[in-house]
Amino acid sequence: MKTLVEEIAKALVDAPDSVSVKEAEGERSTVLELRVAPEDIGKIIGKQGRTARCIRTLLGVAGTKQGRRFELSILE
Repeated sequence: MKTLVEEIAKALVDAPDSVSVKEAEGERSTVLELRVAPEDIGKIIGKQGRTARCIRTLLGVAGTKQGRRFELSILE
């Protein structure tokens, strides 16, 4: 999942070198912390949060298949 989020984010931003994703695993869920350059935050969130919501939907679907729950946190 980490790689999936990283590749999606790199495709969306102007500074793909500044994209990093950290995983924090719990018992049944995993939190993915996405960091991008401050000027690229808007591109990751999208208009009215649509892009971020779509990424979270993909994580939810993939997590269902794995029996895990994935959460996405977008950080500056």
